[in-house]
Amino acid sequence: MGGTAQDRGVPGGRRYVPIAEHGLIGDLRSVALVGTDGTIDWYCCPAFDAPSVFASILDAERGGCFELAATVPARTKQFYFPDTNVLITRFFTEDGVGEVQDFMPVDGGPAEAERHRLIRRVVCVRGSIPFRTRVAPRFDYGSLPHTVRLTGDTAEFKTAGLTLALTATVPLEADGPDVCGDFKLSEGDSAVFALDKVGGEVTPRRCARTEAEEQFAATVAYWRRWLSASRYKGRWREMVHRSALTLKLLTYAPTGAIVAAPTTSLPEELGGERNWDYRYVWVRDAAFCVYALLRLGFTGEAEAFMDFVTRHISPGDGKTSGPLQIMYGIDGRTELPERTLGHLEGHHGSAPVRVGNAAADQLQLDIYGALIDSIYLYDKWAKPISSGHWDDVCALVDWVCAHWDQPDEGIWETRGGRRNFLYSRLMCWVAIERAIRMANRRGLPADLPRWRECRDTIYRRIMSRGWCEERGAFVQHEDGDVLDAAVLMMPLTKFIAPTDPKWLSTLDVLTEELVSDSLVYRYDPRSSPDGLRGDEGTFSICSFWYVEAMVHAGRIDEARLAFEKMLTYANHLGLYAEEISHTGEQQGNFPQAFTHLALISAAFNLDRALG
Repeated sequence: MGGTAQDRGVPGGRRYVPIAEHGLIGDLRSVALVGTDGTIDWYCCPAFDAPSVFASILDAERGGCFELAATVPARTKQFYFPDTNVLITRFFTEDGVGEVQDFMPVDGGPAEAERHRLIRRVVCVRGSIPFRTRVAPRFDYGSLPHTVRLTGDTAEFKTAGLTLALTATVPLEADGPDVCGDFKLSEGDSAVFALDKVGGEVTPRRCARTEAEEQFAATVAYWRRWLSASRYKGRWREMVHRSALTLKLLTYAPTGAIVAAPTTSLPEELGGERNWDYRYVWVRDAAFCVYALLRLGFTGEAEAFMDFVTRHISPGDGKTSGPLQIMYGIDGRTELPERTLGHLEGHHGSAPVRVGNAAADQLQLDIYGALIDSIYLYDKWAKPISSGHWDDVCALVDWVCAHWDQPDEGIWETRGGRRNFLYSRLMCWVAIERAIRMANRRGLPADLPRWRECRDTIYRRIMSRGWCEERGAFVQHEDGDVLDAAVLMMPLTKFIAPTDPKWLSTLDVLTEELVSDSLVYRYDPRSSPDGLRGDEGTFSICSFWYVEAMVHAGRIDEARLAFEKMLTYANHLGLYAEEISHTGEQQGNFPQAFTHLALISAAFNLDRALG
């Protein structure tokens, strides 16, 4: 993972750092991706779903970036300051060793939160090293010109709607729309760069070395204090805690929303068209996140998401796709129009680059089960839900009872037409079954005879029409023979016993046809057309589901080997994108909440099985 900033944009240089060669920092409102060469390749301000300021990960020339690196040949390595989301990029040169400490302060109060401060502290720890920085913002996904005004050690980048101020402890000079700086540090020296959103009450404020040191210490203390609430003491603690810290970074503090991923349009296949915007709240993903965080003891995040659900997800919306949308904006908005940014070439030329997501209008029945299961777990493990919340649950379950048997687009958001997907039926069963449990445990009012009858009807329908005798397996959709890794959730949701002969046969068939060296494809697009061209990699959440399914089936040794193999596909920091290519590269939006929550669940259950 070597390289320096001057490699970019020169003949033979790396125009694009691979997706996996990035670390993540954030302030619970937005994030920045920092490449192993010290360049910030992705940053949206002031929120996850705001237009980008730096997007060179999507277009090396037009996207904009914040370079900060040694100007002499250097090997680089990245790591997180232990038990935090403070990222360190180290530069090893012939004359010395230096490091860039990247972080975004988190708990400085409301006024500081509006600043969205991003701090880059450069330290020379041995010898001496020359450094260079180039700050090249390209607002609104590289489509909006800006002015730059340099006054002393402060540069202001201004557009009609957003102004960013860069302060530095080293001299800066203007270079067209950018600012640059060259400086040399000797052992013990440091330099500080701070990028702030300014305007209104928030004015530019120089970040002196002492303030940077104080904010570094405060940020470290915040993350360690947060992580100390974890109850996980088992094997793989470091990977589990890194996943938890990553899920926390994907949380939007003002509303409690949890985004599926902090990026858009990172390709599921280089050169392919499967490029989507994941900077929104998928009900499914967020509900599964609640399960993972509750497992570890983080009840505050679960409570914040339940508040988001109560405020923004009303069963009475009357949409054609049902009372719930599959996704919402981080502020609860329901309109997420999809458009293509034709002026950006895409990561490694993988166009199109999309913002917004047209899948918001799809019907995906499984989200009802995911949401009600998370409410059930919250009620059981955190605190009892309110009477108003129970009324909403009843309204959702009544709707599921009336609509569960219609075709939908399914969990994978296929754009090839609606089908009677087994997974959608399964999660409708979960929605009703968990609501029945809640009603029984707490004596809550409910139309239990109707609910039980509907639950049992769904069960029999899945067992009769979701089972393919010829394949000896449960299949993707009714009256078909296509395999789908989503059926791995059948034993995990307690729909079927993990040692049931039909399930064990399904597990064997899935292993033979969809598993490659412990990695799991979600389905075969050639036998199950999804309306899109090209292939995709293995789906990492499915790989962790596979581990968990084998744990429950009693195949502990196989499960442990598959889990350890999956860990080798993480990047150097323990982060995962959505998919893994046939050569082992990370593909898709990064990092992916779905993958990290599944890792936590698999590690938890495997560790418990090992004793």
